[in-house]
Amino acid sequence: MSRIWAGIDAGLANMGPLILLTGYQTPGSIRRLGASRLEKWLRGRGARWSAALARTAVEAAGRQHTAIPGEQAAARLVEALALELLDLDRKIAEIDEDIAKAFQAHPYAQIVTSMPGIGPLLGAEFLAATSGDMGLFGSADRLATYAGLAPTPHDSGRVSGNLHRPTRYHRGLQRVFYMSAMSSIHFCPESRRFYQRKRAEGKRHTQAVLALARRRVNVLWALLRDGRRFEPAQPAASSA
Repeated sequence: MSRIWAGIDAGLANMGPLILLTGYQTPGSIRRLGASRLEKWLRGRGARWSAALARTAVEAAGRQHTAIPGEQAAARLVEALALELLDLDRKIAEIDEDIAKAFQAHPYAQIVTSMPGIGPLLGAEFLAATSGDMGLFGSADRLATYAGLAPTPHDSGRVSGNLHRPTRYHRGLQRVFYMSAMSSIHFCPESRRFYQRKRAEGKRHTQAVLALARRRVNVLWALLRDGRRFEPAQPAASSA
């Protein structure tokens, strides 16, 4: 029975495969239902890309006709686990909604989320990591160091200028800046240009994203210091 799921691409849907498992767990039951009725069943339960998921599941079931001993008992266990996971996903979504509501009440919320790539959940992580008090850091450089995005000197004896990324830093805060930088590349022209410039300089993907994340520390710091929201740079007017 487990081999059937090797044919289902996890990218077809978010919770679609789990929804499918709450009703149909064995190849035989899927084959008997057929793609058309399975699609209708999935769509009625809110599964995304139900047609593609149903088609893939039926095709996979069609390649497996060997009944496994204990299959029905395993199917009941799979159904129970799928229902539990769906319930857990629902509870997580409710908690995320509560976090977002609490974050929106913070004085910094509108400023933080004005930065491309930072939504309520990443914004809440940023406030949790920094206690929402920029006075604790004193400068953008110190905030970047705390986030593990600024190299620190490792001089010894006559050797100076030896810089390395810190080994002790707040990994949660680094995640906020890294993930938001990744996101901003896709829909913020300024971030995309900066990233592409770093790649053209020979930096690997991760290095370019980290460089962008470090730059965004300066931007967010200045916004919070000045109490203003992020505004995209206006394209330069072409001369006649």
